[in-house]
Amino acid sequence: MLDPKLNTPKKAGFNWLLKMALRDGKASSRKLTLFMASIVLGIAAVVSIQSFSSNLKDNIALQSKSLMGADYIIDSDNLPNERVSFILDSLGGPDAKEISFASMAAFPGKEGTKLVRVRGIKGGFPFYGDLETVPKEAANEYQGNGSALLDATVMLQLGIEKGDKIKIGNIELPVGGALKSVPGSSEIFSSIAPPVIIPHRFIEETGLVQVGSRIDYNYYFVTDPKLDLEKFDKKIDPILDANDADLDTHTSTSERLGRRYENFGKFLNLVAFIALLLGCVGIASAIHIYIKEKLRSIAVLKCLGASKRQSFYIFLIQIAIIGFIGGVLGTTLGLFLQQLFPLILEDILPVNVEINLAPRVIFMGILLGILMSVLFALYPLISTLYVSPLETLRAQGSEKLKSKKAGILVLAGIFIFIFLFAFWLLEDWKYSVFFVIGIIITFSLLAGVANLFMKSIRKNFPGTWGFIPRQSLLNLFRPQNQTLILVLAIGIGTFLISTLYFTKDLLLAQASIDEQAESPNMIMLDVQSEQQEKVAGTINAQGLTVLENIPIVTMRVESLKGIPVNEIREDTTSRVNGWILHHEFRTTYRDSLISSEILERGEWTGNKPENEIIPISVSDNFAKDALVGVGDEITFNVQGVLLKTVVGSIRTVDWSRMQLNFSIVFPKGVLEDAPQFRVLTTKVPNENTSAELQQNLVEKFPNLTIIDLRQVLSLIEKILNKISWLINFMAFFSILTGIIVLIGAVRTSKYQRIKESVLLRTLGAKSDQILKILALEYFYLGFLGALSGILLSLLSSLLLGYFVFETTFVPSWIPFLVLLPGIILLVMSIGLGNSMGVIKSPPLVVLRKELS
Repeated sequence: MLDPKLNTPKKAGFNWLLKMALRDGKASSRKLTLFMASIVLGIAAVVSIQSFSSNLKDNIALQSKSLMGADYIIDSDNLPNERVSFILDSLGGPDAKEISFASMAAFPGKEGTKLVRVRGIKGGFPFYGDLETVPKEAANEYQGNGSALLDATVMLQLGIEKGDKIKIGNIELPVGGALKSVPGSSEIFSSIAPPVIIPHRFIEETGLVQVGSRIDYNYYFVTDPKLDLEKFDKKIDPILDANDADLDTHTSTSERLGRRYENFGKFLNLVAFIALLLGCVGIASAIHIYIKEKLRSIAVLKCLGASKRQSFYIFLIQIAIIGFIGGVLGTTLGLFLQQLFPLILEDILPVNVEINLAPRVIFMGILLGILMSVLFALYPLISTLYVSPLETLRAQGSEKLKSKKAGILVLAGIFIFIFLFAFWLLEDWKYSVFFVIGIIITFSLLAGVANLFMKSIRKNFPGTWGFIPRQSLLNLFRPQNQTLILVLAIGIGTFLISTLYFTKDLLLAQASIDEQAESPNMIMLDVQSEQQEKVAGTINAQGLTVLENIPIVTMRVESLKGIPVNEIREDTTSRVNGWILHHEFRTTYRDSLISSEILERGEWTGNKPENEIIPISVSDNFAKDALVGVGDEITFNVQGVLLKTVVGSIRTVDWSRMQLNFSIVFPKGVLEDAPQFRVLTTKVPNENTSAELQQNLVEKFPNLTIIDLRQVLSLIEKILNKISWLINFMAFFSILTGIIVLIGAVRTSKYQRIKESVLLRTLGAKSDQILKILALEYFYLGFLGALSGILLSLLSSLLLGYFVFETTFVPSWIPFLVLLPGIILLVMSIGLGNSMGVIKSPPLVVLRKELS
């Protein structure tokens, strides 16, 4: 009943509308609070990711110098030529320099070898940040006492202590301390080749700087803080690029890192935003039912003189307040949840992230709560405008017709808002459009499945079934059934989680294929030509087979289509990709294609034809970036010797295969006498054999670099597991939102269920029969929603594998064997748990409800 003190004045102000909204909301708080929880979860997901991304970007910017260890670096994979040396001298000379390369390390007196990243440093590097060592003084003493700083994890794994020896190439150095952190190293990638820092003067003595070795030369500079590094970069970097060198400033490095992690954050934000959309769909459904229950109260208000706008504003204010409270609570929860991210992602983050409150994100969370609540509640709220005072006596049937135009406008507003939010996250209108289209397609497919299922049941209703299964199917069509909303909520959440597992399988599918049969899992690099027979003999001595013996010749592009590379570099209109002009290519020669290659265009030539220009085969990505096709001439500089060739064929290369692939392949009979090195591969059956073989090879051939591909696969899985945790976290919000929508739907339609329960009992149904009817109904909902989501994610993963990865996709059984039954049981448990009151309600409850 209405409070007489709140009778509507002729011109009611905002205060009166607010009082009415608060009073009515208080009376209906139990119904509205549950659906507010779905907004809270959606906002929490978005805010936690947004705030963490913002903090990560800020920390990268603040710690950019510590990440690099200097203000800027000039680096090259070759000794500087005269031009680069002149630039280095003109800048006052480097404050520190470094030579680094990958190498195998042995530990005399200890078992085991390790692939490491040797960093020979001269000078006071790092100038920002610290070399964190145990003991602390080792960072300052290693250059003076000629010791090595070894990765702390390696020391722990191999039982190495300070004072033990490490053998790198031809030298042995004492281990001066454990290296815990060094600027320029990533913890997760250091698990494959952990860093070892030695004094620069020992590099030449190692004997590891040989033909074919990948050597990095870094020159560190500390500069005046007033120097504009952006202008400096634009002026110097093009000159260095033309001379096979590069300039990296701490600001450009931080921006690059920021973009890399920001893109991942954007993806997670979109996943979180979907959870928020689910909550909003639940809000729309709840408000629809809520307003239906309020129609008589609205009619009474109009009888007392309230205008249609006033009645509309009352509920609009009420929803806005719910959105505001949901936004505040969701933002608070999101800020708390982001504290967990640095702990989970510690190994793959480039900096130590200090969490601070971001006012922009807080404001965004609260505003998002209000806007999303109001937008999705507008359509059901429109019906309040068309309630007649006669509604107190009878229902009007024309409101739907009168609200069609307004409904279309509201729907358009929703999609515009989704697009604008996606554009704000992605900063690309095309991707934003695709995101909106993707949401529409996904929601439409799930809604279509639900509608198709219900139509099929109606058309082919199983009249011969027993009473319980027939009644459970009929419940899907009851008034206020919310079948469509529940299938959407359950389906979207399931879709996100199952897509995670399918995508992981897709990324690791090729690796699994390569583990089969005779695919190599160990690669020996930097094998000199005179060593290949002895290295092969060592492998054979352990009962293993050399699977591949691949020659490698290094060269650079000298000219394309007769135009010298230097001219192309200076041509500002050239569309040739820069890496083609600067890259030192590792090429090979053979007479046949391998399993990871498909001939796309031209004709394969296995042996050099006499008295003809040399026909080569290039990969499709090389042809695209170099703007060359079959018949075009390319001249290479093979360590000082110019070699004229013609593109004879173009290959499609599957770079995802765990084997050696090449952009450029020569026929036999051309490069045999060129300076070269070899790559040998084998397959080891287990970890013990691998360790024994590595130990023998490093003792005999210290220049070799050995890569155990199983470690690479472990690294990939480790990264995917870290990322999958976050995606699971976001998908969990979607599932949890769906659960809340389910609970709310059950509670909202509780009276309808009580009425049905009483009618069924009147007809002679027992409580256990009613319980079975409800259990089957929730089984249908859970099965339909979860199966739809899994099948939709399976289809999208199959298309992704076929069109993007071009690989055979073997899906995981986890979504079918674990996720599907798990979600069905969850839906049934929640549905039955919230319906027990329905089963136990006495018939008088219905009569009292009818009379109230």
